[in-house]
Amino acid sequence: TGPGVEYGYDEAGMNAGIALAGQLKADELVTDARAAMSFLKRKNYVRADRIGAMGFCVGGHVTYLTACETDIKAAASFYGGGIAGPQGFGGQASTIGRTSGITGRIVCLFGEKDAYIPTGQVDAIRGALDKGNIPNEVVVYPGADHGFFCDQRDSYNKAAADDAWEKVKALFAAELAG
Repeated sequence: TGPGVEYGYDEAGMNAGIALAGQLKADELVTDARAAMSFLKRKNYVRADRIGAMGFCVGGHVTYLTACETDIKAAASFYGGGIAGPQGFGGQASTIGRTSGITGRIVCLFGEKDAYIPTGQVDAIRGALDKGNIPNEVVVYPGADHGFFCDQRDSYNKAAADDAWEKVKALFAAELAG
């Protein structure tokens, strides 16, 4: 249980991953994101003003949090659960309450049948982004469930995954290229 740990894509691996995710703290994640940004910005092969992030599930939530707390230019959050919860990671300040800090463009991708992220939470995310006049696209794929992008899951939805990938490529091309 530490850096480099890998779990199988089965129930035991999922339970172990969920246990680790429960130990995450928002402030520590923000510190890590800022350190990663600092590292990247020092590299001569990185355009410091053109950094993006993408994540899935817990990583989708971390991507949204990173967008709130750093100057990333583009963020793609796939089914980030808990973004609109009353508290953020580790019981710290809610992530949705940090939305006004987003300075780039964000795309949030959800499945209509995702029991982990109710429609009300998706609506709250859309509302917070729109209220802050943050360039965004929030997409809910009809008939898609949590994990719709992963072709190793029963919930894989090729049509939703293909469309989502096109949206991510368009986001990154528009915001990070050039």
